Amino acid sequence: MYVVIVGAGRVGSALALGLIEDGHEVCFVDEDEGVLDRLGEDYPAEFVHGVGIDIAALDRAGTGRADAFVAATDGDNTNIVSAQLARDRFGVKCVISRVYDPNRAKFFRDTLGIRTICPTQETIDRLAEAVRKCEVDL
Repeated sequence: MYVVIVGAGRVGSALALGLIEDGHEVCFVDEDEGVLDRLGEDYPAEFVHGVGIDIAALDRAGTGRADAFVAATDGDNTNIVSAQLARDRFGVKCVISRVYDPNRAKFFRDTLGIRTICPTQETIDRLAEAVRKCEVDL
């Protein structure tokens, strides 16, 4: 598979390594050229310098031929707009967006039909589960 990841931070770069180890080809789009210094010149993914909501940058990353697209920046707005562009403009079938705000994640998933991962909601759910286990242990 060919995967475009917007956001080459800790999550995006770790995801890319896992996907590359599984035999997939990955290209990052990130506005920070310093990412290459942090990741190293021998990092096994392609890199496009640009903003994830810039059609030209997404085009340079090969989004039109992507099998999957992941929006993993630290900004909900950038993630959701880039995910919509990947799906609607470039025709990517598998589009996933990280969205921190649980209400927005639900809206984007239920209303716009974009797969969302909400680390905030997942943390809330896991913490609540841990507290409930404490009640059982008392």
